[in-house]
Order: sequence, then structure tokens, then C-alpha cells
Amino acid sequence: MPDFVFQNSQLHYTRTGTGSEILLAFHGFGQTHAHFASLAAQLADRYTVYTFDLFYHGHSRWSHREQPLTKAQWRQGMESFLAQENIGVFALAGFSLGGKFALATLEAFPERVTELILIAPDGVKTSFWYSLATYPSWTRRLFRRVVVRPGEFQQLARLMRRLRLVDKGVLRFAESQMNTREKRHRVYFSWMVFRDFAFDMERMADEINRRHIPLTMFLGRYDKIITQANMTRLLKRVPHHRLVVLDSGHSQLLEAVAEYYAEKRAVKNDK
Repeated sequence: MPDFVFQNSQLHYTRTGTGSEILLAFHGFGQTHAHFASLAAQLADRYTVYTFDLFYHGHSRWSHREQPLTKAQWRQGMESFLAQENIGVFALAGFSLGGKFALATLEAFPERVTELILIAPDGVKTSFWYSLATYPSWTRRLFRRVVVRPGEFQQLARLMRRLRLVDKGVLRFAESQMNTREKRHRVYFSWMVFRDFAFDMERMADEINRRHIPLTMFLGRYDKIITQANMTRLLKRVPHHRLVVLDSGHSQLLEAVAEYYAEKRAVKNDK
């Protein structure tokens, strides 16, 4: 399993499948490239799939502490990666946090993208809580204090639950990602380093429409983290998108999408 080095940092990736088309896939928060294995297997006949470990996940390493990864740096790095692997055009897939990396790659290379598969993607709408934690300097200091001191986070979680400031499902997800020191550091540094990955959905939709890039959006019917309502900023501007809503929550959605493609293959093989 190779690594790609840029900005003195290490981006780990794998390559699977034998298809003639190329798919670059980016996983969700708290995951690794391995979480795309089931879906990649279902797409292996059509695609050669490159799955990445995002920075602060798996074997990838960001060497600049809290310094943000800019979209210009990402473009430069991916340009070198594509040249190294001799990749011309490609499709993109992103789940949850990985949606930001799929969108950043689309923004950098719209003329080279053949298809866009977004699975409950982050990056379409930035939440109030994310903005509060990552942008103003005083709230970043407060957020770091909460992250590195688990007792204070637990107190904050109890307060938010009591005041009903956040959906219970969202709060449970947050607590599951903050229950060890390693996870809390990953939350903090991921949010800090990826904070420049914000997108203009009107401009993004214009590129998709102008270049006739097929857009498929998968959402979970019971997902409290990424909701269908929050996706309208993009979907309403891309009239020819395909929306698939599966009976799943957020954490199980990748597997549900793999099952969706498996069922499609089975139906096709029966004909």
C-alpha cells in the first residue's frame, strides 16, 4: 500500500479493482480507507478505485500541527498524485468528512471529473457548531480546552442535552468520537486543519451543470448528522441529480450503499 508525500506530509492510499475507469474515494471522520472496501468491491468491475486515508486518520500524517491545509495546497498535491499515477480523468466519491475532499478535488479539476458520488457529504452546508469551533480565535481556544479536558466536554454534552440544543442522535455521535484521548485529538486537529475547505454551492452547481457531470447523492433516512434538508443548497441547483435515500443512519450508510450496488448487480445478472 503506497504513500504519497506532499507539503512534507504523508497521504496513504490503496488501489483496488480492475475497471477501466478511475474512482478516487474519500472516507468519513474516524474511518480509514478500509471502510470503502465493501463498496469498492461492488464497483471493481467498472472502476479501479483509489481509496485514501485522510490526514489524522489511518496511516496518513499531517506535519504542520494546526496550520490549515489550503485548497491550493490540496490542488497542488493532487496534481502531483494524478501525474504520478498517470491518471487523466476520474470519478469522485466522498462519505461524510470525505465529501469535503471530493468537493475540493472537483473544484480543483472540474474539467477532469467524469462523475460525482456524494454519500451524506460534509461540505455542502457548514453547521453553526462547526463554524463556532473553528473560525473565531477565542472559540478555537475554548474548543481546544473542551477537547483536551474530557470532564468539561461531558459537562457541556449534559448541558446541551438538558437544554435540547442539539439532536440526541448528533450528540451520541459526538460523544462516540470523543471518548478517548486519541479520538479527541483527532477531532480537534481535523477540524482545525480542514477548516479552509469551504465551498460556494452556486459555483459548484454551475460547474456540475455546465460540464454535465452526473451527480448521485446517497442519504440515510435516519441520519441525524447529514440531513436531506441540508443538501438542498446543492441539489436544488443541479436539476438532473439522482437522489437515493436508504434505510440507514449515518454510521451505517457506506455499507448500505454497498448493499444497494450489490442488489443492482444481482438484478442485472438475473436478466
